Amino acid sequence: MGNSRRVKVGIIGASGYGGVQLVRLLMDHPEVELVYLGGESSAGKSFADLYPHLAHIVNQPIEAIDPQTIATRCEVVFLSLPNGLAYKIAPQLLDKGLTVLDLSADYRFRNLTTYTNWYGAQRTDLATAATAVYGLPELYRDRIAEAQLIGCPGCYPTASLLALSPLLKQGLIVPETAIVDAKSGTSGGGRQAKVNMLLAEADNSLAPYNVVRHRHTPEIEQICSDLAGHEVTIQFTPHLVPMVRGMLATVYATLRDPGLVRDDLITIYKAFYRNSLWVKVCEPGVYPQTKWACGTNLCYIGIEVDPRTGRVIVMSAIDNLIKGQAGQAIQCLNIIMGWDETLGLPKLGFYP
Repeated sequence: MGNSRRVKVGIIGASGYGGVQLVRLLMDHPEVELVYLGGESSAGKSFADLYPHLAHIVNQPIEAIDPQTIATRCEVVFLSLPNGLAYKIAPQLLDKGLTVLDLSADYRFRNLTTYTNWYGAQRTDLATAATAVYGLPELYRDRIAEAQLIGCPGCYPTASLLALSPLLKQGLIVPETAIVDAKSGTSGGGRQAKVNMLLAEADNSLAPYNVVRHRHTPEIEQICSDLAGHEVTIQFTPHLVPMVRGMLATVYATLRDPGLVRDDLITIYKAFYRNSLWVKVCEPGVYPQTKWACGTNLCYIGIEVDPRTGRVIVMSAIDNLIKGQAGQAIQCLNIIMGWDETLGLPKLGFYP
């Protein structure tokens, strides 16, 4: 479906880890031209000042965020900003006809009261938010294809929901029994300095955080409720692991039918994800490792059933910065544009 003219793309918030992944992936994408890099704190610097290792490839400055300028140069904009900034910019960009892919939480929630309860900000962009589509292609491919505004999922919800979705959609588990125990590398915390991310604090240590109050919880619950057809509450606990990239979510839930065995579930998962090129369901007895997904847009899923407890255990591994962030946003763009869903995205990881 290649056309001779490349689609002009901009990134607002290009200086963070999500932004630098977007730059790297979009520079290699055959159908797009990266024409604008914007940022608040780093405006006026060149991108190479922030990321010298890309100086030989990217010679663009980081510019001030001006929707008028952006609209004259770009057709598509990725917003890689902290929560609470995208909703101030997105309506103006949409009004000018741009396609907007937001990597923050601002457009992930159908109910903005939920957003306000967990993120604090009062919202006035109700009409805009109502048009947003949740950017998890494996569930909402058809909606994404028609959308102008995508609320790209967080990394924890991506790993958790890909593990949970077949179980909820097919009614295979008692939804209230679902527990998600997830671990993330430190890059998920962004590039801003934080005490708990210091090498001396994080190395040789494994730490839970934001227990029972992590902001990704309502996001996971919203989609689980959508899949189950009724309100679902999920127990979710995140942990910080002393590595840079990678995320592993382990999901436990009670099966409705204790007669289901592992091979049944693997068959069900393979059928559920048969059109999802980025999800790989592991063979019986094989459990995913974060290293397998590192540097790729892949999600590896392993499945086990414990006949003693009547529970299913599903393990899901992704690269938190690619399938959990930048790669997934580009996957959504590919769908919107009618391109091959794998275009410009890495299929082979860095191993070992």
